[in-house]
Amino acid sequence: MTTVLDVQRFKDEGRRFAMLTAYDYLSAQILDEAGIPILLVGDSLGMVVLGYPTTLPVTLDEMIHHAKAVARGSRQAMLVGDMPFMSYHASIEQAITSAGRFLQEAGMHAVKLEGGGRTVEITRRLTAIGIPVMGHLGLTPQFVHQMGGFKIQGKSEAQAARILADAKDLQEAGAFSLVLEGVPNALASRITQEVRIPTIGIGAGPGTDGQVLVLHDMLGLTTGKAPKFVKRYANLADEIGKAARQFAGEVGTGAFPGPEHSYSANGAAPAAKESREEVKYGAG
Repeated sequence: MTTVLDVQRFKDEGRRFAMLTAYDYLSAQILDEAGIPILLVGDSLGMVVLGYPTTLPVTLDEMIHHAKAVARGSRQAMLVGDMPFMSYHASIEQAITSAGRFLQEAGMHAVKLEGGGRTVEITRRLTAIGIPVMGHLGLTPQFVHQMGGFKIQGKSEAQAARILADAKDLQEAGAFSLVLEGVPNALASRITQEVRIPTIGIGAGPGTDGQVLVLHDMLGLTTGKAPKFVKRYANLADEIGKAARQFAGEVGTGAFPGPEHSYSANGAAPAAKESREEVKYGAG
């Protein structure tokens, strides 16, 4: 199984690595068998699975529900649970309780927290009691209203300096890796060079140690115009629509179910030859 030590070794050896989101048993099983080393149960599930307009309405119970399913489907990947909005904001004690549920109840191996500032102390406390933490800087969706929307962060010198400082502070607090989202390429590359822990980019250019995408974006399950940083490796929305229309059409014409999809009197599915004979005799 991939561990925090393996992830650090990836960086030390110059090995670029992938992370993908997973929200259910089946997707986790497929991605695990594909050899993806890190699966993130992201609060992005609020938008791509639950239909919320942002990640803010996602609750801790919803995250735990999906994290449990992912844990049941994975055997080799490192599993990271995304701490949702207001699950670690009230106090250190709340953060410890919420993070503990991800490991104890949901079977995760680490948690992810957004932002710097007071998140640094939370990271220090969590790692001190044995809960690995993945940081997340730059465009942090839980701060969407404060940022005025989903906008690139770190474009000004002041913003870039703050993000770099937060990255170093999170490293010193014990974070084992950092997600850098929606920041200029040069800034992501600089942070990657100046911190010892691995960086994972999304909309941060090619200079990070690893890359992450939302599974539904990568598979082409989300529709409409994709963000610039998304590469669709498949177009499953069209394929699923095509299959559904074909199924409905065959049901309408009676082509499905055919004899090969039906059971004989003894409960067994008839062989192909027997199916053809049944149709022939029935027509005669």
